[in-house]
Amino acid sequence: MQNVRAMCAIGQRGQLGLDGAMPWEGNRGAVFVADVERFFAMTKGHVLMAGPRTIASVPGFARADRTLVVIRSSDRPEGMIAQFPNRTIFIGGGPPVWAAYAHLIDNWDITRLPYDGPADRWFDPAWLVGRDASSFDVTSLG
Repeated sequence: MQNVRAMCAIGQRGQLGLDGAMPWEGNRGAVFVADVERFFAMTKGHVLMAGPRTIASVPGFARADRTLVVIRSSDRPEGMIAQFPNRTIFIGGGPPVWAAYAHLIDNWDITRLPYDGPADRWFDPAWLVGRDASSFDVTSLG
């Protein structure tokens, strides 16, 4: 059976996005850099399924050491997951993707960053309903 995971960073009040990007994108503060490095370390060697914009944002250095899969709203989540038996799969990409895949996610790895500014996308605790809803980790940075 696959291990299906979601990994995301949120602001102090659950902020996820602003104008199609992470609100803290480009911040060179140590905690923000550490969060990005941790994401690439954790997903290395695994499958990363995300929407087209998220997959397109994966830098060249990270493309060779993970399987990147573009998912679309017309895809059946169970069918997409089934393509990778016995693999660890990370679901990324934001609220629409997590809403569609939440019931399949075994573990949520959530990093709370020291950001408390504006956002137009927010983390929804209702997503924590996967196959093992008790499995989630929250790390606070900063």
